[in-house]
Amino acid sequence: MKFPKIILLLISIVLVSCNEKKTTSFEEISPKEFAEKIKNTENPQILDVRTPDEFESEHIDNAKNVNWNSEDFETKAASFDKSKAVFVYCLSGGRSKKAATKLNELGFNTVYELEGGFLKWNEEGFGKASTGQVGMTTTDFNDLLNTDKKVLVDFYAEWCGPCKQMEPYILKMQKEMADKVTIIRIDVDKNKTLANELKINGLPALFLYENKTIKWQTTGLISEQDLKKQLQ
Repeated sequence: MKFPKIILLLISIVLVSCNEKKTTSFEEISPKEFAEKIKNTENPQILDVRTPDEFESEHIDNAKNVNWNSEDFETKAASFDKSKAVFVYCLSGGRSKKAATKLNELGFNTVYELEGGFLKWNEEGFGKASTGQVGMTTTDFNDLLNTDKKVLVDFYAEWCGPCKQMEPYILKMQKEMADKVTIIRIDVDKNKTLANELKINGLPALFLYENKTIKWQTTGLISEQDLKKQLQ
């Protein structure tokens, strides 16, 4: 029985597509599992893909800084042993997921990505105990909420892509809606103690307070239109 040429062509395309399908991917794991795997791995390859300033402030022991936002990320990452497992993390998970995907593309077959990033690592008690206050205190923060108006608190970071996208219209709202809402922006890198106490585990993190009580909150990118609806 002869098959029409078009059917043979379609079968060939399907077979080629199946053969080219990638089987490798990274594995997102909890801080506890991340710590256990590092402990049970000889000379573990740990990549901190945050900025140098973030890395210098605090990092996981024996980690190497390979900044995801730098132009030479691929070159530096390629210097690690692709035949061994590699552990990747950032502050909250956004950059490390992108880095883990890129590591797969570069030929790393075993990639573990820290769920929730360094924020969750510290939150679950795997980081080093803080030796002092960094930035404003909880009392300072609570004082900011002493107003009859609604208070929108925007936790952000200079390296955060969505934070940069939202900054222009948040600053515009800060002026245009000043009679109704007090909008406060807090850099988590400069106020780490407060961020840890409030369990900020993703950025940008927005909290809307009324009479010192949280009425609404969200994490991640939100449009100007949707944010305005919450502030009406």
